[in-house]
This record gives sequence, structure tokens and C-alpha cells, in this order.
Amino acid sequence: MILVTVGYQMAFDRLVDAVDQWAAEHPDAEMFAQIGPSELRPKNMPFTAFMEPVEFTRRVEACSVLVAHAGMGSILTALQFGKPILVMPRHAARGETRNDHQIATSRRLGERPGIEVAMDETEIADKLDRLASLEAPPKISNVASPELIARLRGFVAGQG
Repeated sequence: MILVTVGYQMAFDRLVDAVDQWAAEHPDAEMFAQIGPSELRPKNMPFTAFMEPVEFTRRVEACSVLVAHAGMGSILTALQFGKPILVMPRHAARGETRNDHQIATSRRLGERPGIEVAMDETEIADKLDRLASLEAPPKISNVASPELIARLRGFVAGQG
């Protein structure tokens, strides 16, 4: 199953519409989308505006790949569960976010295993067609390592 998520703060209609168009051409693809506070209603995949955290976690565990905005929460969730992720950054100039941090995030993290980037909606279909070849990323922990915690404690205590 392909799980699409745009987060909870803002709609991301360019991403949802591009994936919905791809879904129309791939009716056998099992899909589900979390579309946020959007007026757009996908025609080719089931969706919801929001999900409770337990349901979201259940859907992430069940999916084969995540498709998301390039928010760190979505990327970290994919890495935590070892799921490949296709991200598309929001653009500030289009009113999709306050600044272009997601563009920088996409450029930087797109080099990591299991993270694929579509810089805009024109790249979505091609990237979705190739998702089966996307390798799963190595899983990360959902908590900070003891080494990081120790260094942060030392820094806060003024030791370094």
C-alpha cells in the first residue's frame, strides 16, 4: 500500500493532485491519503483529512512506501519504520509554507538510501513508477542515542 501524507498544518494540493492523477492511471495500486485541511477531494484514492496517531502508525506499519511533503516528521517516521519515502518539497512562493526549508531538506536528504525526491509535481509520476525499485532505508531509533544525550547534557552544563 502507498500511504500519502501531507501533515496536519497545511494542505498540499499539488502533491495530492499529482498522486491522484497517477492513481487514476494505476487503478490496481492500493493507496490511502491523509490530505490535511484541503478543499481538494481526490477522485482516485481513498482519503481522510486527518487521522488519530494510532491509526497513522498502523497505516505506516502496513504501507510499502510513504509519499509525503518534505517535512522532517514524515521523513523521520519513514526512517523509524524502515519505509522507503518519496518526498516533494513545499514552496514558500506558492504559499505552501513560510520558507523554503523543505527544498533544502529535499536536496540534502535525497542522497540517503530509501529517500527519493520529486522536486515538483512534474516528477511525481515517474518517481511513483519506480517505487518498487526503491530500497528500504536502515531503521533509526525513535529516541536519541545515549551518546547524543550525554553530549547535550555536557553542552547544557557548560562542559563543551
